[in-house]
Amino acid sequence: MSGYGASGGQDDGFVYPDEQLLSFDTSIAHSARVYDYWLGGKDNFEADREAAERAIAANPNILPGVRANRAFLRRAVQFLAGEAGILQFLDVGTGLPTAENTHEVAQQIAPESRIVYVDNDPIVLTHARALLTSSPQGATAYVQADARDTSTILREAAKTLDFSQPIAVIFLMILQYIPDSDHPHRIVSELMSATPPGSYLVVSDTARDFDERTENVTAQLNQRMGPVRQTRRSREEIGAYFAGLDLADPGLVLMPEWRALAHPGHVINCYAGVGRKP
Repeated sequence: MSGYGASGGQDDGFVYPDEQLLSFDTSIAHSARVYDYWLGGKDNFEADREAAERAIAANPNILPGVRANRAFLRRAVQFLAGEAGILQFLDVGTGLPTAENTHEVAQQIAPESRIVYVDNDPIVLTHARALLTSSPQGATAYVQADARDTSTILREAAKTLDFSQPIAVIFLMILQYIPDSDHPHRIVSELMSATPPGSYLVVSDTARDFDERTENVTAQLNQRMGPVRQTRRSREEIGAYFAGLDLADPGLVLMPEWRALAHPGHVINCYAGVGRKP
């Protein structure tokens, strides 16, 4: 991480890393690009498409799940920016920009909202400046960092966000890609510890406590994901991310059921919740 250039903020509200040489191996599937394929995007490669299709073959509910996750993001940000009055967002593991990104939803409600996105895929960086543009009143920034590198995330995010004021820290479907050996609960705790009271944590993640197909999907995907492997966790383990926080209604529930207006019609093996730091 070489710091941020000064040229983006005044023109389009976007703060972006200085120019740097980026390289990536397109022969190995990456979670951000697999997710992009599932959403119908075009920013993916053959390895990503193959991994995505094999996972779909093992469990056709993946596609409804991806759409449900996007809908949960929209509902959660609407709650935070609307009812909770949160004006700052730290979106970790954001993936490739699509429709209804965090800043778009938040700034429709509160144009002065400030959002920092974090991802470690160089392809996400190449799209960020063009697609993650802010409202004139607010700000949007991008941090090129691994979710495990909390010190870099906090240092760079502090250039855009005021850590003396409440912040919503968002981990959508990303903690499953951090193995137990890298201590995902500690990562969440370190980021939340840097935020003041009144801040929020938003988590969605896949769970293992369903049926055999869950393990089959995980195996199919992991075979093609290189060093980035999926670790599905139980409801209890996912709930532990919210230790010390006050869960907003309806608590930690199946993702499509979180403040949904109608029954989703699908059983999605993912849990989601929003918690407030007292």
